[in-house]
Amino acid sequence: MKIEIWSDYVCPFCYIGKKQLEKALQDTGFAGQVELVYKSYQLDPTTPIDTNVSTYESLAKKYSMTVDKAKEMAQGVAARAKEVGLDYNFDNLMEENTLKAHRLVKWAQQQGKAPALVEALLHGYFIEAKRISHDDVLIDIAEQLNLEREAVENVLTSDVFATDVEEDIQEGLQLGVRGVPFFVINRKYGISGAQPQEVFEDTLRKVAEEEGLQPGLQMTGSSNAGVCTDESCEF
Repeated sequence: MKIEIWSDYVCPFCYIGKKQLEKALQDTGFAGQVELVYKSYQLDPTTPIDTNVSTYESLAKKYSMTVDKAKEMAQGVAARAKEVGLDYNFDNLMEENTLKAHRLVKWAQQQGKAPALVEALLHGYFIEAKRISHDDVLIDIAEQLNLEREAVENVLTSDVFATDVEEDIQEGLQLGVRGVPFFVINRKYGISGAQPQEVFEDTLRKVAEEEGLQPGLQMTGSSNAGVCTDESCEF
């Protein structure tokens, strides 16, 4: 089963949707039988890299509302995030240009670290309010994943993978992606947005049935209960 995910690292529903998909994969038993492919999408590619505009101010301008109204709207999203175990830090978030982050994920994919970097970027931004458009922040995040500093710097100071990012965006548009998150399963089913949990689970089961996949074992009980192996028994 192949799942392609179009998302942006400043999209609050993208992190929520990611957690929902992960839970659905775990609960249905298909977590180890899926190929995840992360696709690029930019909500606002015109955002300056050196901006110091708060997320509240950015939302107020985008939706022609007051800052107080933007805060109220963000509180609703934060409440939704808590439902999937995420504690959003909206008060300290700034608007960010995500092109470099997307390019870095494209490079990390070649290193087998794309899933870890995607999670680190989303967590870094929404939970820790990190400035993910800044090179030093991206380098620090990458180094924590044991990615080579010099190689990361080379990616960020060049325009490598910029074409790949644009190709993802155009590919998404051709498939009907007009907002994120957007999940495409086996190029047959699409899930737009952070839908109710049962939508993810029902779709996964439907695709698994079509492919003849069987769910893995659902482990119960304690992992450290008395057990004997070929080498020893724990008493």
